[in-house]
Amino acid sequence: MLIYLHGFNSSPQSFKARLLRSRMESLGRASDFVCPALSHRPSEAIAQVEPALSAARAGLTTLVGSSLGGFYATWLAERYGVRAVLINPAVRPYDLLADYLGPQKNLYTGQEYELTKQHIAELGALEVDALTPERYFLLVETGDEVLDYRAAVERYRGCRQSVIPGGDHACSDFARYLDIILSFAGVVS
Repeated sequence: MLIYLHGFNSSPQSFKARLLRSRMESLGRASDFVCPALSHRPSEAIAQVEPALSAARAGLTTLVGSSLGGFYATWLAERYGVRAVLINPAVRPYDLLADYLGPQKNLYTGQEYELTKQHIAELGALEVDALTPERYFLLVETGDEVLDYRAAVERYRGCRQSVIPGGDHACSDFARYLDIILSFAGVVS
C-alpha cells in the first residue's frame, strides 16, 4: 500500500498526488493507493491516516509525504514501523507556521479556516526525537523557495537521500522521480 500525504493547504488534487495515483493505476495497483484529504488540524490529519496504517501490513506499506505531509509521515513511520518517502519535507513546521497565524484558505478546496496556536501546539506534539534511518528516503530540491532544503538534509542525516540541484518546492519535475519512489516502496523493481 502507498499512502500519499499532501502538504499545508493542499489536497488529493495536487500535482504530485495526481501523478502518483496515475502511475499506480498504470501499474494495475490503483487499489493500493490511498490519498486522504487531510484536515487542517494536525491531530485530525493524523487520525485520518491511522486506520489505513492499522489495517495495513507494515512491511508492505510506504508513506509518501510532501512538505507538511513529510512531517506527518515521519511521525507515522516511527509509530507504525513503515517506510516513508519525504519530498521537500517541512522540518519543525510548528516554528515555520507560527508566523502565519490567522485566516487561511486551502488552495484546492477553497475551505477557509483560522490557523491558531492550537494548531501549532498539535504540530509540536508530533515531533519525533529519534529516527530509524532505514525507514526513510529523502528527496529534496535545492531550489525550494519555501523551505531550506539543508534543514531536511541535516534532520534526515544517515537516511537515504537524493539532493537535486535546482527545482522548487512543488517539485515540478516530480514525474522524473516516480519510479525511484516506487522502487523504494517496493512497488516496482
